[in-house]
Amino acid sequence: MGIVAGLESSAEYTRITVCDADSGAVVKHGYAEHPAERDDPQSWLLSLGRAAGSGQFADVEAIGVAAQQQGLIALDSAGNPVRAALLGNDRRMQPAAADLVDALGGRHAWAEAVGAVPEAGHPISKLRWLARNEPQNAARVAEVLQPHDWLVWQLMARPSRRTTDRGEASGTGYWSAAVETYRPDLVELALGHRVALPEVVGPSEPAGRTPEGLLISAGTGETMAAALGLGLEVGDAVISLGASGSVCAVHHGPLTDPSGTITSYADATGMHMPAVRTLNATRVLRGAAEMLGTDVKGLSDLAQQSTPGAYGLVLLPYLEGEQTPDLPHTAGSLHGLRRESMKPEHMARAAFEGMLCGLADALDVLRGRGVRVRRLFLLGPAAGLPAVYLAAPALFGTQVVVPRPADYVAIGAARQAAWALRGGAQPPQWPPAECEVFDPGEDLAAGQAVRQQYVTVREETHPGAFGA
Repeated sequence: MGIVAGLESSAEYTRITVCDADSGAVVKHGYAEHPAERDDPQSWLLSLGRAAGSGQFADVEAIGVAAQQQGLIALDSAGNPVRAALLGNDRRMQPAAADLVDALGGRHAWAEAVGAVPEAGHPISKLRWLARNEPQNAARVAEVLQPHDWLVWQLMARPSRRTTDRGEASGTGYWSAAVETYRPDLVELALGHRVALPEVVGPSEPAGRTPEGLLISAGTGETMAAALGLGLEVGDAVISLGASGSVCAVHHGPLTDPSGTITSYADATGMHMPAVRTLNATRVLRGAAEMLGTDVKGLSDLAQQSTPGAYGLVLLPYLEGEQTPDLPHTAGSLHGLRRESMKPEHMARAAFEGMLCGLADALDVLRGRGVRVRRLFLLGPAAGLPAVYLAAPALFGTQVVVPRPADYVAIGAARQAAWALRGGAQPPQWPPAECEVFDPGEDLAAGQAVRQQYVTVREETHPGAFGA
């Protein structure tokens, strides 16, 4: 029996989960918030020290690191940060992303090059922003890392070799999941000069060891670690319900999408995770709740008093414009108003159905490219609302799985550490996540009628929004 640890470094905290390497049983935990500014990498190290301060790493043989994705740590020739980290959710980079799209010749050119069109979150957009807004700092950049890369490097006492994994690399905007190689010319296009990039190690390969001899696995990003912690396989898709939404699936190969609607990520097992993003998810529920003078839980209770179809009300949930379909300058709209439908419960139901149908549009983009979906995992606090998990199976037309709360990112990182420790072609078989499972059942026909009603209204309002 061996003991392994998974380390999750999010935007706000560090969480450590220690597991038995063979069974996956959780042995102990550690937790600490970042004590200083969230863009200060030293703060991440301080919280790691505090989270491990009660002997969490005692008897541990290997550590896996998962961290917030698409942050950028730009280092000078001595390996020191030239400035504070640029985090993944930094919206200042949107103009830089648009600039890069034009610089390479449009969305199609980027999709062909790296399987992704630059967005504000991508590290390549942050490099362009640096070049345009902080040219003195940009000129000093000699190499770039992401948060998990940097933490792995620190744990190993800053060796000359810097590493990353294919999951993190696929979110940079300068690494192609299709051919699994960097495009340094795109880094030069963004920053003005080439820089050193971390070596991409395989899913089961170790990055190295700490000075004390602990094995450090390749590590990965939060999304890829969560998929590993949940035990996702081909045929599984995930919908993440944040303020915005994302739909991704485990797939056997990369998907190149000329429109750039699909982002071609790699996962932490050697497979791929094509993803589609929507700008509107739980922000729709919060907005509707405020309008009706309640909270999101109260909105769910109200919606349960209505019936499928919300008495003919259809909400197109494009409150922030929309990315899928590509309608950046539009607004949300409510259709089918009649005197009998103008009741709080029907408005609430329309909000939930509109949000879920918008996400179903994103899922259909993946299905239309041959991605098989046999189970759909719902993640995020809103996944536990009855108005979500009871309506979702019939609207999505598939089995819906709601995992019980657990530290899936840290568990996935620990599972990767066990894989690096034990070796083998596949990660160790740990027990699947505890979940509640919901099937469409006899509600499928009603749900699909609601879905078709939504599609009809969408096409009438925004004809051709999804093209052919």
